[in-house]
Amino acid sequence: MYRRFFKRFFDIFFAVLFILILSPLFILISLILLLTSKGPVIFKQDRIGKGGKVFKIFKFRTMKVNSEHTGSGVYLEKNDSRVTKFGKFLRATSLDEIPQLFNILKGDMSFIGPRPPLTYHPWVYEEYTEEQKKMFNVRPGITGWAQVNGRKTVEWNKRISLNVWYVEHLKFTLDVKILFLTVIRVFSNSDNLNKGATVSKEKDGAKSDKNGKEN
Repeated sequence: MYRRFFKRFFDIFFAVLFILILSPLFILISLILLLTSKGPVIFKQDRIGKGGKVFKIFKFRTMKVNSEHTGSGVYLEKNDSRVTKFGKFLRATSLDEIPQLFNILKGDMSFIGPRPPLTYHPWVYEEYTEEQKKMFNVRPGITGWAQVNGRKTVEWNKRISLNVWYVEHLKFTLDVKILFLTVIRVFSNSDNLNKGATVSKEKDGAKSDKNGKEN
């Protein structure tokens, strides 16, 4: 019952509530972005959502225009020149994520669920195993079980395993636990940098080939 009805009800109710409460912050951040760097206020990017459907995720822009696929590609290095000064602050505080409240209203996302991966990273949808595709049985979230169990320090195969575990054990008390753990990690800014390998060549995580911080 929670998974089929109440979870969506809570998503819509709190998304509307937070949009109203945070509207002054939306306006302030938008003005600062317009005054400090060229480009749109909102950054839109293709992500894989529920059922493998591709949708546009919304974020406040933190990088210079057309810099996503330059330099380190989908990974950011420490003090990456592609990130604006204000963008560094938005990333550090996770404020760049709050436009995803509108993704929740649209039905693309939930507050809590597996983070939606890029359409091409760590691999395309067709390359996920049937077991891994279970993470797409629910709406992706702003935060999730993988985010509170290592976040960006965890190699992708492990992240996906954590996401699948969440889908198989989804319940109200688990979502509440994730919510509180997320608040703690945001305020401590912990696990916000990739350390070591983040993508393995082998699906079992035996080998790795990429390092750095994820966009």
